[in-house]
Amino acid sequence: MKQFLIGLIVGALVAFHLGINFGRHKPLLSNPYAVEVEQVKERAGQAIESTKEVIHEATEPARKNVDKKLSR
Repeated sequence: MKQFLIGLIVGALVAFHLGINFGRHKPLLSNPYAVEVEQVKERAGQAIESTKEVIHEATEPARKNVDKKLSR
């Protein structure tokens, strides 16, 4: 019974992986998440850049005050 359950779980995982590739018309043994990984990396890079800009704009008044005090 234990071997049956382990086989069922392993079989389900392999079938899920193959099913995703089959549904996308990709080679069966390729990485089904390769496209999503690249999209996530691209979106994360865009989010980081926009966050840097927002932080820069938010801290600009304080930075100007510090520069004024240091230049005295």
